[in-house]
Amino acid sequence: MSTRRAFLRSAGVAGAAFALLRSAPRSLAAASPSFLTSTDPSTEVTFMSAVRLAQLIREKKLSAVEATKAYLARVEKVNGVLNAVVTLCAERALEEARAADGALASGRLFGALHGVPFTIKDSLETAGVVSTAGTLGRKSYVPGVDATVVARLRAAGAILIGKSNTPEFTLGGGGRGTYNLVFGQTYNPYNTKHSPAGSSGGAGAIVAAGGSAFDIGSDFGGSIRGPAHVNGIAGIKPTTGRVPRTGHLPGYGGPFDAYQELGPMARRVEDLIAIMDIVSGPDFEDPVAAPIPLGRAADVDLKKLRVAYYTDNKVAKPTAETIAAVRSAVRAITPAVASVTEDFHDGDAEGGPIRSAYVGADGGAWFQRMLDASGTKQASPGLSRRITGKVLSAPEFTLLAEKQDAVRSRLLSWFSNYDVIVCPVSATPADLLDESTPPATPAGRGGGGSSFNSIYNLTGWPSVVVRAGTAPDGLPIGIQVVAHPWRDDVALAVAQAIEASTGGWKRPAI
Repeated sequence: MSTRRAFLRSAGVAGAAFALLRSAPRSLAAASPSFLTSTDPSTEVTFMSAVRLAQLIREKKLSAVEATKAYLARVEKVNGVLNAVVTLCAERALEEARAADGALASGRLFGALHGVPFTIKDSLETAGVVSTAGTLGRKSYVPGVDATVVARLRAAGAILIGKSNTPEFTLGGGGRGTYNLVFGQTYNPYNTKHSPAGSSGGAGAIVAAGGSAFDIGSDFGGSIRGPAHVNGIAGIKPTTGRVPRTGHLPGYGGPFDAYQELGPMARRVEDLIAIMDIVSGPDFEDPVAAPIPLGRAADVDLKKLRVAYYTDNKVAKPTAETIAAVRSAVRAITPAVASVTEDFHDGDAEGGPIRSAYVGADGGAWFQRMLDASGTKQASPGLSRRITGKVLSAPEFTLLAEKQDAVRSRLLSWFSNYDVIVCPVSATPADLLDESTPPATPAGRGGGGSSFNSIYNLTGWPSVVVRAGTAPDGLPIGIQVVAHPWRDDVALAVAQAIEASTGGWKRPAI
């Protein structure tokens, strides 16, 4: 594999991985009725949905080995341009694919994603595979166990083929989107002169380009939704507490804990629905992960939903094409829902500065502790500029916390009048990529231009991004669908309805 890194531990780790996959086999006949049926018409292996791919493998119309080889070949073809996959585990993946085919031949099914190849963001730990979190101190770090979400996906039969690039600790990309000192810059598959956004830019780029069936991103201020938007794919930032973050760096805990959530990124919304069913629920390690049942998107009655939409957050004026994409999405669902109202909660202009000051209140000591714990002596420019040493007093900090909760309460009250919000992800499509020294970037920027994202990290509400338009230069435009806390199913159902009308993901030229 040219210019790519491959790292595996001993064969003993691979054997342990197979044991994990075999831990809870189910009979094919018993499991099949619960699986989603794909509506994706795609026929090419590396561009069809994960749900469709899993269906073909279960039906023995395609083998896991064939699927894995196809995805590895696609990575080989595009990654020299994108630099989206930074570590491969090809040999282990093919060995697991052969095991999956053998199990299926004997009537055993590992789970809903049996034989489906995927990548995982490099901020998530993967047993036996280098997991750097984009920081130099961990460039050779090999975890002994998988992060919770990775373990759950592999137990469901998915096959890890590699790690996708991320900024240092997911927060050090600066103006370069997804960039670090370990692996360098990732590029947008629709136009390599533009950013893939961050911090899940490697995930967004490789999924959009057909090098992975899906990935798992992390979202602290738009880091799933921004890359989904600029790379033209679908992604969900679930309700805070829906998906355990155990094994992710930054981990859980501390004053900023409520901002961070993990969620799937894929070409189709049906994949988000299927994967959320696998990764959701407490792991009894992450103290915020809650035992709240995940509703079924298929059971959502669109006819009962009250929809609010807006195109201007009074911070940044979106492009005409962005406005058109939101309005097109709203028109698409208007006949199917109870009501549609143009309305805005006025939260961004107030909540954004509070959140930015709150994240920087310790002068960057949080970032320095992560650097020290990782043994990193040289931080990326985007991260080092966050370490200011300007520390707020305890009274100032507690006042910010009170103001933040007041915003949350006010917005929740406003949202009681509606069930769904449809709005931009960002004011513009993907930014032009400036590969000079990256400037400091306020927490919460994700995607092109000015972000509409971070307010929903502050509230913790679920938000799904789906492609709904195209800029004149061919760059994708996504919109986001936001629902009440714990109603991830509602956001997914509405996003799927929009995708059915607008067409969603479109193949890049690469």
